[in-house]
Amino acid sequence: MKQYKVGLVGIGAVGTEMVKVLRQRNFPASEIRVLATRDRDEAIAGETFHVRATTPEAFEGLDVVLFAGTEGAKGASKMWGKVATDAGAIVIDNGDDFRMHDDVPLVVPEINADRMEEMVRGGARFIANPNCSTIITLMGIAALHRVNPLRHMTAVTFQSVSGAGRAAIDELELQTRQAAAGEPLAPKAFAHPIVANVIPQIGGPKPEMPGFTTEEAKLTFESRKILGAPDLRIACTCVRVPVFYAHSIAVHAAFERPFTAEEARAVLAQAPGVRVVDDLAAAAYPMPRDFGGQDAVGVGRIRVDPSVENGLALWCCGDNIRKGAALNAVQIAETLIRRGLI
Repeated sequence: MKQYKVGLVGIGAVGTEMVKVLRQRNFPASEIRVLATRDRDEAIAGETFHVRATTPEAFEGLDVVLFAGTEGAKGASKMWGKVATDAGAIVIDNGDDFRMHDDVPLVVPEINADRMEEMVRGGARFIANPNCSTIITLMGIAALHRVNPLRHMTAVTFQSVSGAGRAAIDELELQTRQAAAGEPLAPKAFAHPIVANVIPQIGGPKPEMPGFTTEEAKLTFESRKILGAPDLRIACTCVRVPVFYAHSIAVHAAFERPFTAEEARAVLAQAPGVRVVDDLAAAAYPMPRDFGGQDAVGVGRIRVDPSVENGLALWCCGDNIRKGAALNAVQIAETLIRRGLI
């Protein structure tokens, strides 16, 4: 099997998970070249890597480069993405700087790999990973949309703190201990204490969408692009919750034709990367405690929504650092290899 030289820019929570995923899936990498702000040796996912400072020369000879920026972090791919592609690599970017550019494929391999192939064969060398909540939501919706076109979607997300990076994970751990001891809480990663709380704001105000946040705009516009449905009506509210890993999303959707719950379950049971857990009487449904650390996205609480014509309600849950970031990026690279695009 041909081997590939892989670059990895950034070694935070997502970068560390990318190393784990590459190893766990036996990705054909002859080299994993880790780049960051300075030279040093670093233990990453149980291995010691010599981290190289990010310079133009550091990208030479690489076949694919994964940019592992935390959601909302800007700069790395803007500074180095073109340098990497000019050096001959294909870039897969976890950041949000280029997702909505017309010439950049925005990809969930189980959903729109064919569109990615078309664009890469047409010359695209830069591919974007969607937002974590977008990926997890669409894993539960896209297979249904494929057989019965989606007309409207309302989503409420319940997003874990890991989506905001290592500092947010540490803050929830610290505040949990502080709250148990009756100590005062001093939030830094979030505007308010996160322990025993929910915060109905992720991101800042979106001027083009008065009253909505940047995270809510991502779910709206990215979903339209990935599904190829530019006029799809979407509304969402994104909420941070005191969970370490895995996002959950409550979705209410309306389709072109009616769906029964049984029909929807049958479609989703055949969808790659989806695991249906749906037995209300047995208290069985996807939860972060079960899907954190897992590759699959869970879908459950599937039922007809009688409040809207052709309505369906469902609940999605998936690990935002894995399928919502690192795994999805590695799957994109695997798809490129299978289709002869690298």
